[in-house]
Amino acid sequence: MGKDLAHAVFSPDDRVRFRHKVRRGLDVLGGLLDAEMFDTGTGMTGLEIEMNLVDADAGPVMRNAELLADLADTRFQAELGRFNIELNVPPRQITADGFGAFEKDILDALRTAEERAGKADSRLALIGMLPTLTPEHLVLDNLSDSERFRALNDEIVAARGEQFPVDIRGAERLSGASRTIVPESACTSTQFHLQVSPECFARYWNASQAVAGPQVALGANAPFLHGRRLWAETRIALFEQATDTRPDELKAQGVRPRVWFGERWITSVFDLYEENVTFFPPLLPFLSEEDPDDVWAAGGVPRLAELCMHNGTVYRWNRPVYDVMDGKPHLRVENRVLPSGPTVVDLLANAAFYFGVVRRLAEAERPVWSRLDFGAAAANFRAGARDGLDAAMRWPGAGEVGVVELVLDTLLPLAYEGLDRFGVYPVERDRLLGVIEGRCRTGRNGSAWQTSVVAAAERRGLSRDAALREMTRLYLDLQNSNEPVHTWPGF
Repeated sequence: MGKDLAHAVFSPDDRVRFRHKVRRGLDVLGGLLDAEMFDTGTGMTGLEIEMNLVDADAGPVMRNAELLADLADTRFQAELGRFNIELNVPPRQITADGFGAFEKDILDALRTAEERAGKADSRLALIGMLPTLTPEHLVLDNLSDSERFRALNDEIVAARGEQFPVDIRGAERLSGASRTIVPESACTSTQFHLQVSPECFARYWNASQAVAGPQVALGANAPFLHGRRLWAETRIALFEQATDTRPDELKAQGVRPRVWFGERWITSVFDLYEENVTFFPPLLPFLSEEDPDDVWAAGGVPRLAELCMHNGTVYRWNRPVYDVMDGKPHLRVENRVLPSGPTVVDLLANAAFYFGVVRRLAEAERPVWSRLDFGAAAANFRAGARDGLDAAMRWPGAGEVGVVELVLDTLLPLAYEGLDRFGVYPVERDRLLGVIEGRCRTGRNGSAWQTSVVAAAERRGLSRDAALREMTRLYLDLQNSNEPVHTWPGF
């Protein structure tokens, strides 16, 4: 979500100055790209994992500030809701045993956090959407105690000018409205980061967009919200609706949503930043002291704080990231389509599939996006979120095909080849991609497991609320086993 703001009261002059600095930052970014100033090293990866705090009855616990103070670990930070925290895993190469090192670090960090949470009679839940949430939990009083989140809420609410309606139609239907953005805190995600060179960025972003549909179908883990069974990955629909700043009139005029898949393939990372500046008014006009033109003219590397802040308030499912490390700028693709959970090994299997297939597609002589209509990629994404492993998608050379068939016959072999190009040890490659194959063969991902267990509990006579709580308690116990979800009992 970005760093904390020094203040949260913005004057009209702040907004004008911010807009000017964003545009100047865009010009400087163009100059940096033309001057080939960027770190061309590729393959560095990162992970961010969001999670929920829950009590013994699987309900949310509003104590993230207390847990974070007790942990005193900079890898953990607050997220939007007081029941959310995020783990930022230190970046690394996935070459050789990189995935194994990721796994050990994540498990160690979560073990410590779980022990500290246990002191307050709470646990950690890695899940796309906590099934026991109710509308009464998603209110302003449960916004995390942060000027950053308060400012974000105030600005989005002001931009909207009216309530945020939610109408999600899946296996069942949920309708409602909120006066705040707090319902977005129900969306618990995993983000993957991949550093790429500027000249390769467009190919990696386009490849990420092309596989977003199969990705979300494979990893879906959020079928329930407010007691209703909705999409396989309801998080996608809720995030789009709960932060939509556009009233109906602006939608009718074709104004772009801030939670955005996009509308075209790109030829440069500059295309995305230029779209941000052209289409989206600033939300958080926080001004830094840096003058990017002066830094650039003096031979330095500017942070482009305003451009980056603005980029952070345009919620692309695959987002560009500009950053500076050790005095050298670099670019990353931030892949944001997946939910949290169910286990660490499931998360890493998702990562292995994504990194592998994207590298192979990005390096293909004839790119898939030259043969796949962008609208079809966007439709695939929605189908994957709505229908999970039952989704049908369009793919070059295959026409309309079931996502399981597409993954097993086309994408999984590409993922193996891509991980080989990264230099991943074969034993790690086979272990993690074997999890993806296992989901396809059994038809079980997190969403399928959750819905099956709840349905079985209801057949035994439990109410929906009791079935959701029973399922979530079982989920938490199995999560700690770190066995992949397709092997879990109770299906």
